[in-house]
Amino acid sequence: MSLVDPRVVKQAEVLVNNSLKFKKGESCVVIGDFAAKPLMYEIYKLLLKKGAKHVRLHWISYEIDEIYFKNASNAQIKIYPELEDYEMKKMDCYIRIGSSTNTRGLSNVVAEKISARQKVTRPITDYRVENTRWVVTRFPTEAQAQEADMSLSEYEDFVFNAINKVDWKKKFKEQEKLAELLTKTKEVHVVGHKTDLRLGKKGRSAENAGGENNMPDGEVFTSVVENQADGFITYTYPALYMGREFHNVRLEFKTGKVVKATADKGENDLNKILDMDKGSRTIGELGIGNNFAVDRFTKDILFDEKIGGSIHIALGKGYKETGSKNESALHWDMIKDLRGGPASTRGDSSTRGGELWFDDKLVQKDGRWLIKL
Repeated sequence: MSLVDPRVVKQAEVLVNNSLKFKKGESCVVIGDFAAKPLMYEIYKLLLKKGAKHVRLHWISYEIDEIYFKNASNAQIKIYPELEDYEMKKMDCYIRIGSSTNTRGLSNVVAEKISARQKVTRPITDYRVENTRWVVTRFPTEAQAQEADMSLSEYEDFVFNAINKVDWKKKFKEQEKLAELLTKTKEVHVVGHKTDLRLGKKGRSAENAGGENNMPDGEVFTSVVENQADGFITYTYPALYMGREFHNVRLEFKTGKVVKATADKGENDLNKILDMDKGSRTIGELGIGNNFAVDRFTKDILFDEKIGGSIHIALGKGYKETGSKNESALHWDMIKDLRGGPASTRGDSSTRGGELWFDDKLVQKDGRWLIKL
């Protein structure tokens, strides 16, 4: 048997022990791409050693999805997956490992088919989120490294450091203080390059994402009162949606709604997406990235929204646990980097640093906390 990378063993331990807090006698479903085999095996071994009752392994790939969407009839797309539903309701825990070998693999699949299928399977997703302990993670591949403009070895170091080198118990306690402060805050003011945006959040609670549902994790998120967003924001990095890139996106808000949306690339499609439904031009989430091991943009939102010294704003569906009332089929995160320093180290020429204000207090400048966490 070939020698296992100790970083993979460590990642499995973080997922099973820290994120899931897996207990003897519980059941878990593990879903992963074929490329994630080393991590899948280590998770499987660890779950068995911890006394799992049932472990269900599901192998997936973009090729399988491509075959499905190009060959399934509309009637088949609409069939509810009863077996998957039954299995999920027998599970205590859920792990999903993304390790794409082709990030453009579904680019030529009809988007409406994917959306239609997601709508059919939404009840299973909702059940999983609300009734199981779950975690989503990544296993590094060449394709993901290319998207991040890194060699595979560089990307492996980046991924494993962002997950394995963080003291998650310490991070959770640190972010608990931040979440408490953000919950008490009535208005958040974001100031930066081509950005001056005020967000009302009185009565909205902040959630501590400190190592449970995402790996890597490291953010605190909340919601915005639906009619209390005023000003404008220009995002640092390309906004990504279903394989498409929208560059230099600028959104202008008035009484909570996006009244003007522009982009250097994809402006027409940007506005079509924002006209998806009644709630798609309203903010569903405000997140503050706080994992300083995630120090660059990679075109993977699981990492990018955690960049230490950044904020992200999601248009569309909000999280009920934060008090959000916004409903939409859309949930689109866009990243604003507030760090200072040379643009060449940040990946985009629009980075000039910025400020984050909670009510009348400056809490962060150029990506550095001015408060003790």
